[in-house]
Amino acid sequence: MYFAALLARTEDGWEASDTELDDVETLSDLADLAREASPDDDTVLVLIEQEDGWFGVVRVDGEDDPRIYVSDAAAAARSSYGEILLTDELLGRDPGDPDDELDSLDLDGTEDGDDQSDDEDGDGPAGDGGSGEIVPHGPVGDPGILDDLGISEKELKLLSDDALTEIAEALGAADVLETVR
Repeated sequence: MYFAALLARTEDGWEASDTELDDVETLSDLADLAREASPDDDTVLVLIEQEDGWFGVVRVDGEDDPRIYVSDAAAAARSSYGEILLTDELLGRDPGDPDDELDSLDLDGTEDGDDQSDDEDGDGPAGDGGSGEIVPHGPVGDPGILDDLGISEKELKLLSDDALTEIAEALGAADVLETVR
């Protein structure tokens, strides 16, 4: 089960709204959706979670490029919403390099010396989300994304299964997030 919400910082504090991501296909679409939530170019956080799987935070500050943090890239890669967040840049891939995904693969599509026994779900090498590209297990992105809002890099990496609630509590926005949950 997925949950997605926008938290927009205003003069009066944080305002929350749940959001449908059905029409969002790219990170650019998601950033535009966030910017619409804040007419004054204030900070907007897009919070996305898959229950017991992963969570992601996208921070949009005015017209600046969005900043992203994903708690578990491999788990997110198996999700259509997670794939929106896992850009080539975030994963350290060169989008123009057609050899990027093939560098460490044998001709049969497995990593050098591996067989396909790592493929637990039948959709390709372990951790690829079915795309044929290896995605790292664990967090990716900007772990300092919430530093200036009171959540340190260390705290962000230690968040539990209820990460979005913990983030909202630290921001003083737990009540407004709970109203849209």
